[in-house]
Amino acid sequence: MSSTPTRPIYLDYAATTPVDERVATVMQRYLTVDQLFANPASRSHMSGWQAEQAVEHARRQVADTINADPREIVWTSGATEADNLALTGFMRANRARGRHLITSIIEHKAVVDTAKALASEGVEVTWLKPGNDGCITPTQLREVMRDDTALVSLMAVNNELGSINDIKALAEVAHQFGAAFHTDAAQAVGRIELDVVAQSVDLMSLSGHKAYGPKGVGALYVKRDPSLRIEALIHGGGHERGMRSGTLPTHQIAAMGEAFALAQQYSLEEQQRITHLRQNFLNGLQQIGGVFLNSPADNAVPNIINVAFDGVEAEPLLMALRDIAVSTGSACNSASVDPSYVLLGVGIPRRLALASLRFSLGRYTTQDDIEHTLHVLAHAVDGLR
Repeated sequence: MSSTPTRPIYLDYAATTPVDERVATVMQRYLTVDQLFANPASRSHMSGWQAEQAVEHARRQVADTINADPREIVWTSGATEADNLALTGFMRANRARGRHLITSIIEHKAVVDTAKALASEGVEVTWLKPGNDGCITPTQLREVMRDDTALVSLMAVNNELGSINDIKALAEVAHQFGAAFHTDAAQAVGRIELDVVAQSVDLMSLSGHKAYGPKGVGALYVKRDPSLRIEALIHGGGHERGMRSGTLPTHQIAAMGEAFALAQQYSLEEQQRITHLRQNFLNGLQQIGGVFLNSPADNAVPNIINVAFDGVEAEPLLMALRDIAVSTGSACNSASVDPSYVLLGVGIPRRLALASLRFSLGRYTTQDDIEHTLHVLAHAVDGLR
């Protein structure tokens, strides 16, 4: 039997990660009066130069993680802004190139809602439906490509299922038709290999807080290509090669750079450990019975495990888990609880979608966490059934 944990168990790493202590140490160097707090755009004094050096060092750290040129990294407030800048900024700047955008029905809301907003501006959006594994195939994409397709946006790793798209193959299809390719890689850093050159990616959205960095900072990779133009969404100063104005948060950027460097350094070791924990968790779930794995068994990152508990509603089960942080993926309002659009989008029956929870493991998950969660789950599911 599992012992009672001394702290709440956190199994919602796909929602956000804690800041690594090594990252927090770096972040603290750029905050107070006796530290490097200056505006990195202040180039008239040493303090500003030192802050700028920190920003550029972090830019290189992020670029190295995805095999990019540092000049191709544009700082943003997070992956949501990066997605908005990629889709809206590109489609507005390339009206003559075409008014057709292709994405999928299970993208992150930052892409889904941006695509819907672009539709109101006259952009025609094609919504691809993934297979049961949560992936879009190159054949699917090829069938909907057109001469006026300007941009294809398909995520690297799905945030609810963990499924991994073959972004290299998808990008190659887009390029065959003269379109640019964007991918939301917020969930991918430190979990799969990212190489914008080898994978032929033109635009890539990145997040700090999904990779043990702070919230409120992200980046958009923009390939250095004269034909790849982005129209700014935020104006006032012409920062970031004119694509994103605003005073740069040195402390957050330096922290994101350190987080990405650590993710690159320890990725293999960390994923092997999490894969072992995942298998132990899945083995334990089978002992409960009536459990269905929504995440693909293969071709998925190991840290995201989406499962349905037949005969149990997710919301009461979530309440029964008390001090264990997990998520349902449901959108709640006063009138109803709707199942996850991602689960419905891959063909999960509504009954099971409403009975599903997402468990996501991470850097600080332990075997004791897994055992205690399985113990509590078994009692909770049995009681609710």
